[in-house]
Amino acid sequence: MSILQGNNGYKTSTLVIGGAGFIGAHLIPMLVATGRVVTVLDRAKPVLQGLPGDAKYVVGDFGHKDLISDLLDQHQEVIHLAYATVPNTSFENPLADLLQNLPPSVQLFSEIAERGGKLILVSSGGTVYGEANESPIREDYPTKPISPYGLTKLTLENYARLYAVTHGLRFVCVRPANAFGVGQRPFVGQGFISTAMASALRREPIKIFGEAGTIRDYLYVTDLASGLVCALEKGHLSSTYNLGSGVGISNLDVIHAMSPLVKNLGYDIRVEHLPKRSFDVNTNILDCTRLQTDTSWRPRISFLEGLTCTFDWLRVKQDEG
Repeated sequence: MSILQGNNGYKTSTLVIGGAGFIGAHLIPMLVATGRVVTVLDRAKPVLQGLPGDAKYVVGDFGHKDLISDLLDQHQEVIHLAYATVPNTSFENPLADLLQNLPPSVQLFSEIAERGGKLILVSSGGTVYGEANESPIREDYPTKPISPYGLTKLTLENYARLYAVTHGLRFVCVRPANAFGVGQRPFVGQGFISTAMASALRREPIKIFGEAGTIRDYLYVTDLASGLVCALEKGHLSSTYNLGSGVGISNLDVIHAMSPLVKNLGYDIRVEHLPKRSFDVNTNILDCTRLQTDTSWRPRISFLEGLTCTFDWLRVKQDEG
């Protein structure tokens, strides 16, 4: 019997909450390719065209109990990608960050546990640790977030663990690095690489906070998606996994690396330095040894290769208007 078949020989069905966005656009085809029956629940329509036709799309809010209960009755696995805010907006309104994200997710955990389903909780590798003295950061490093976004993400992790102990929730937590790649929209409060490239293509200055900006672990989106699939299929229940490249790259490093691509088109790069923000950690690099050991996952796309693919996509989008 296939690993994707249940007791009656039916294929495993997977619900991806928040799957119509950037990460979901790359994750859904991989899930379909494994033979799963996939449903996407999102408040918006898919951001990219050409997604698998055999994936079902439902437009709605996972916080609506009747809707989510009906969907959970039909699925054995859930990948929770949805999050209503980004770090900058969470800092501006921390109460909204909490209220928009915590109650519906806790309700979700309860409903999944009641049905015996399996959850992949996608958290945040970039914010839950806070300012770490260790680099790269392992999963057992103390978590001391310095932003409302990171604090709420960590609270969701703790609620999942609580429901695992008290209600038997079967879950795996994944803390991803900074995703980038084809399909990432610029100027939305996340995604420095796409925003920097789009700024250069508009002949606008690239804004960074501080002299060199922050140092981050960047992972191409298809490698992130494959890591989520590996965690789903081979991750140990109640375990937490970092998902990144293990390499730190500053904002200025990103600009220097993309400079030849921009200048080949006859564009100049200008940098505007803004004051550092209190909720930005200086350095965040993830140790992904645990995921590699437990699931054999490895990143396949180099930073420069991913950078080129992202730039080519953005340039085409600009030409299309």
